[in-house]
Amino acid sequence: MVHKVEMMLAGKKLILETGVWARLADGAVKVQYGDTVVLVTVVASKKSKPGIDFLPLTVDYQEKAYAAGKIPGGFFKREGRASEKEILNSRLIDRPLRPLFPQFFYKDVHVVASVLSADQSASTDFLGIIGASAALLISDIPFTEPVGAVRVGRVNDDIVINQDASEADKSELNMIVAATKEAVMMVEGGALELSEEVVLKSINRAHQEIQSILEIQKELQAKAGKKKEKVLSVEINSELRAGVEKAVLNQIREAVQITEKSLRQEALDSILAKVQEASKTEDKKENEDRVRDINVIFHDCEKALVRKGILEKGIRSDGRGTTDIRKISVEVGVLPRTHGSALFTRGETQSLAVVTLGTSDDEQRIDGLEGPTTKSFMLHYNFPGFSVGEVRAMRGPGRREIGHGALAERAIRAVLPDKSKFPYTIRIVSDILESNGSSSMATVCGGILALMDGGVPIKAPVAGIAMGLIKEGQETVILSDILGQEDHLGDMDFKVAGTRNGITAIQMDIKIGGLDSTVMARALDQAKAGRLHILEKMDAALSEPRKEFSIYAPKILIMKVKPEKVREVIGPGGKMIRSIIERTGVKIDIADDGTISIASNDDASAKAAVEIINKITEDVEIGKLYLGKVSKIMDFGAFVTILPNVDGLVHISQLAHHRVKNVTDEVKEGDEFLVKVLEIDKQGKIRLSRKEAMANKEGQEAG
Repeated sequence: MVHKVEMMLAGKKLILETGVWARLADGAVKVQYGDTVVLVTVVASKKSKPGIDFLPLTVDYQEKAYAAGKIPGGFFKREGRASEKEILNSRLIDRPLRPLFPQFFYKDVHVVASVLSADQSASTDFLGIIGASAALLISDIPFTEPVGAVRVGRVNDDIVINQDASEADKSELNMIVAATKEAVMMVEGGALELSEEVVLKSINRAHQEIQSILEIQKELQAKAGKKKEKVLSVEINSELRAGVEKAVLNQIREAVQITEKSLRQEALDSILAKVQEASKTEDKKENEDRVRDINVIFHDCEKALVRKGILEKGIRSDGRGTTDIRKISVEVGVLPRTHGSALFTRGETQSLAVVTLGTSDDEQRIDGLEGPTTKSFMLHYNFPGFSVGEVRAMRGPGRREIGHGALAERAIRAVLPDKSKFPYTIRIVSDILESNGSSSMATVCGGILALMDGGVPIKAPVAGIAMGLIKEGQETVILSDILGQEDHLGDMDFKVAGTRNGITAIQMDIKIGGLDSTVMARALDQAKAGRLHILEKMDAALSEPRKEFSIYAPKILIMKVKPEKVREVIGPGGKMIRSIIERTGVKIDIADDGTISIASNDDASAKAAVEIINKITEDVEIGKLYLGKVSKIMDFGAFVTILPNVDGLVHISQLAHHRVKNVTDEVKEGDEFLVKVLEIDKQGKIRLSRKEAMANKEGQEAG
């Protein structure tokens, strides 16, 4: 049976429908917003996997090429591995859903969001969140609280909900907010140095808009919802819990106070191994169950002790207070042959950031539903196993690495120079050499320092900080610059990046039932204080971009010619531009508006190319002297090349002051001499005079 609910959202109709599409899935909802259609399905496994104590949730967002009336490129002409955008949107859908599943629900859950029709004006990511929430809500999977999402922007000081793609370039803010009725669950976005107050106001407005989206999901659930599966809590033997707690509590209390990450983890692992060994039985199945239960008890003890220390004493595992930032060390220019480099270390988190400058040939080509586009700024984040002391195969970037790189890229993009003034392609690579929390924010700091070391004229330095939260009942403590342990055992990971003037990127993930506006405001204020402290440390190493590029970086010169002169620079069949490239060794890129970009490894070659192009595009002036070269002899005179691709005629009567009987008596092909422009007729034909030029020259010498 078909069930449909609808509402108006930001001037467009939002429709949720179920009962026709993908009926064998546990839940399936077709979301339509304008002409954009996203089908979201959810399926859960029949049984939990043995031996696991977490929710194995997988989200896959996929864009069908047919949604935009396209046939995929490539040899196979079909959709292949997930694109970067699809991976980022998969993560975006996952994050607000995961905290809302009940404890002890350990079945595999697979959410698939498929874009089936795209009208180009609306984003599809927030529709995926809405559809996933609705599909889970009407299924028998124990997911009971709906989540809504909107995209929020700011144009001309006005907050805009779900702005059209055409307005995106005008917006100072581009952010997705996901929330339940009571609290915000997820925030992801970028801004052009907006204040904390403006960002918070935008989040609150988004939360208001989301309320009506939640209502229609509940309405759909009332019409089509299945009976929810009951989740049985996993009870651990009370005697085992009491025995393990008695054996390990004091040891864990001492271990979590060890400030060095590796030593602290070694101590904890040793305590756990000893209690597991002491609790072994001869029954293999019973032993496996006891090991699993001991792991849970041990984790509960560690979590409780770390959180208690922070809540009661305000002291963290490494001895810091709640607002303290770890020791920061900055080095720039650490690699001699790169275009720009920096080593940023904060506590036990370290990023080696390297900048490479390239030409337009190095831009990334992207072929998505929106059509082919190019990307001239890229940031790639790498997280090798050795950064956390693990043995791990070196494969391609995972979802986490792509997500962290995208966040840091967004933070830095806001302060990059305009393409018209700085025509380089920029790539930043952040290799994480050590990690103990906040590595994406270390990437922001290191990336900015590497840009300045490379001479890139950024608008302002950017720093990033990760904030945490410990919440028990009504008591909340916000942590600045969180450790990996605090991320794992805490309730929030709230990353904020920005300049002294305002925020450029924000990302919030919550592990509890959401975050209210008051706590979020405190977190933003505390993050600003931390950000300003980090910027001071960065300034001490390098306060502004270097005046000169690396000698190994390409040199790019920009020049403008009249649009009608472009074809002269290119020449018939590209002959002229190939000639310039062969003679000078430069790379040349020409736009239809007459903008010419010349790239070279040295200034001399670039300047030589500029000089040639100036000659090609120069307008001939009447009365001006030119050094010409005879290109062709005729009975009535000689054709002389005065500029590239520009010839004029010197009539036999204008070759000399005396009477010339034969042209060849006076000049021959290849001769060079000064000529004066006498006339340019309506057809563009040029009359030249050698004798007038000779008279000019003689007059100058006499004077």
